[in-house]
Amino acid sequence: MKKPVKNNVYWVGKTDWELKKFHGEELSTHHGSSYNSYLIMEEKNVLIDTVWSPFEKEFVENLEKEIDLKKIDFIVCNHGEVDHSGALNKLMEKIPSTPIYCSANAVKSLQGQYFKNWDLRPLKTGDTIDIGNGKQLVFVEMRMLHWPDSMACYLTKDNILFSNDAFGQHYACDHLFNDSADQCTLYAEAEKYYANILAPFSAILKRKLEEIQSLNLDIDMIAPSHGVIWRDNPMQIVEKYRLWCDNYQENLITIVYDTMWNGTRALAEKIAEGIREKDESVNIRIFNLPKSDMNDVATQIFKSKLVLLGSPTVNNCALHSLAALTHYIKGLKLKNKKAAAFGCYGWSGESVKILNEMLTDAGFEVINDGFKCLWNPDYETLQKAADFGKEIA
Repeated sequence: MKKPVKNNVYWVGKTDWELKKFHGEELSTHHGSSYNSYLIMEEKNVLIDTVWSPFEKEFVENLEKEIDLKKIDFIVCNHGEVDHSGALNKLMEKIPSTPIYCSANAVKSLQGQYFKNWDLRPLKTGDTIDIGNGKQLVFVEMRMLHWPDSMACYLTKDNILFSNDAFGQHYACDHLFNDSADQCTLYAEAEKYYANILAPFSAILKRKLEEIQSLNLDIDMIAPSHGVIWRDNPMQIVEKYRLWCDNYQENLITIVYDTMWNGTRALAEKIAEGIREKDESVNIRIFNLPKSDMNDVATQIFKSKLVLLGSPTVNNCALHSLAALTHYIKGLKLKNKKAAAFGCYGWSGESVKILNEMLTDAGFEVINDGFKCLWNPDYETLQKAADFGKEIA
């Protein structure tokens, strides 16, 4: 069933309450998600994006109840990834000659994924299409936000920016608009979405925000492809993106560790005590990594000014969970972050040195040689760990 967005614009997407993992198993989605598709019904009828392929049959059947599919004049595909384009296969079986407007790179991605001879018509930034009643769609390429084929489109007069993956959240909500959603959940999911999906492209995003601003578009709504639509003060999420894309950090230190027999855990907690004793203003987050969600940990690291990693030495190495985390964080290309390492050992003690190397490789500024503890920490060693925390602070 379509839901009204504004005037002759309707939401015709799918809310996925059950989604717990996205991008394969790479991204956790604790609050589900939505695949937002929009139907504009002016003199020309325009469909903007579709939904993920598991819901293609349901999507097409529901769309047929709202409009004669043959009356859709053209489709806009803002991004070729399957969570946006997945229902095209089923839809185009019904209307195979309908034009699909997309970026030049999306022509490649759609052909490379679906192997179909659709009428794909490439667009570039500044191109427009008249849809009647004095309204136009204006197109803006959004390369690497977060695929090379991404773009956005803007509906004049209604002043709606269909932003695709930018400004979205993986958030299944029974309300369509931001002012009706739970604000804590909304912003937590928007921040997690940015940290885990868009952070690698922060420098590009910073330039793109300036480019969009130079177009002097009046924006009354931002309608992304996931999560709620920004209706109330839509520029609030743009302002957040301005902060997040500029080497973002808060007054936060994140401590992440793995442990075998709780010695490294004891160090983590004592280091945190030392930090707190030295600086009561700083916020501290502590994560036992195997018992935590990696994407949630990554979000806290994105917000942090300093990160501490801890692991005992096992087989002359650090525990593998820390290797996975640093590999993942390296891909996020975080800037302006300091780091240090700590851990227990029994025989050879390489883990701290290895963690320092992994942190350096991931783009962090390692500020010292770290803290090592032979065997389990006794009272004296725990006091030294607290002193290490004070030094960190």
